[in-house]
Amino acid sequence: MTLPTDLDNDATALRLAMVREIAEADADTGFPFDLAWLATARKVPRHLFVPGFYLPAGQCDADGPTLWEPVTSRLDYGRWLAASYSDTTLITQFDGEETDWDQPAARRGGAPTSSSTLPSLVLRMWSDAEVAEGHTVLEIGTGTGYSTALACERLGSSHVTSVEVDPTRLRGAADALYGCGYTPTLARADGLYGYWPEAWFDRITAACSFRTVPPALLRQTRPGGKVLLPLSGWLYGNARVLLTVAGDGTAEGPLLPGTISFMPARTHAAPAYGNPADWAAGLHEERPRAALHAPERLTATTEDAFHLRFLAQSAVPDAQMVAIDGVPHLVDVISGSAATLTPEGGDWSVRERGPVKLWARIERFIESYDAAGRPGPETFTLRVDGDGQWLLHPRMPRLLLSAG
Repeated sequence: MTLPTDLDNDATALRLAMVREIAEADADTGFPFDLAWLATARKVPRHLFVPGFYLPAGQCDADGPTLWEPVTSRLDYGRWLAASYSDTTLITQFDGEETDWDQPAARRGGAPTSSSTLPSLVLRMWSDAEVAEGHTVLEIGTGTGYSTALACERLGSSHVTSVEVDPTRLRGAADALYGCGYTPTLARADGLYGYWPEAWFDRITAACSFRTVPPALLRQTRPGGKVLLPLSGWLYGNARVLLTVAGDGTAEGPLLPGTISFMPARTHAAPAYGNPADWAAGLHEERPRAALHAPERLTATTEDAFHLRFLAQSAVPDAQMVAIDGVPHLVDVISGSAATLTPEGGDWSVRERGPVKLWARIERFIESYDAAGRPGPETFTLRVDGDGQWLLHPRMPRLLLSAG
């Protein structure tokens, strides 16, 4: 298939419409973008960074996995271009497996491992990081290169460094960036360790989440510089923090509002827990007790549950949660502990075994959270110093994310 000769005109019109819609939606949030980033987004051609991606077909098979359809300009020009300029995350890789975009096939299920993040979130990250002209920036997670291109357009390529752990992702991003005339420093590297050859940076941002703040990133930031990181744990509670780095290497800053999530950094991803039924089977002989709180406190699709799940991870940092036939199970592969919550009438019972009483720890945390008035994310401060990484709140005990 030959691409239409009016591709540039089509793309420009759609790009301007996308940015206009993002700006209109942003006006209602109370947390406006830096307008310079909106102007930048009007110039960067996103379609050149997403030659192929997957979209959900809206169908499930008998076992439930989503059917993902490949989308390229050759398969469906109109759908490809429209999706490229939609405020949508476009999945470009599943389970670390590369797709032959010349002959792509539909697939069912799978864990997304690379994507082009929805443009409004990319702009939100750059804006919230308080990036401005003259700053040098390090981006963790090049991905498709679209976010990198925005930074190059705004700051100039010489001020931008971006690292990516996946060599194939990096090659694709480099081709697209150089094809558009952007020449940032690109490197294959684990973002956990930043990129020393180009340090010191005025700003560091990440397009993947970490369990805790990587110390190397703080050491590569100029005193007074800022680090914007998504944080998440193995319960898949998420938050973002904007840290200001001091001259003595300590850092402190607030959690930011909103329910935003990113794929975990591969070195911080949760370990495999095997067959959940095996863990559940070992709990049948344990004596049940009445649960003080229902699992919906963590699993409900609400902002409160999303935030509470992030905080509760500090009580059980090595636990994962999985449901079997609607019954939640907590599994800790580090200590060998497990818990199962079972509905009984309108209440819940819990069975626990192992050295860590997982649900009991979460219950104690929920009690202190409720007693403090269920404070929102923006009321918490993260401090990183020689004693560790701590979430601080004036009405709650401090929460340890990582020991010093």
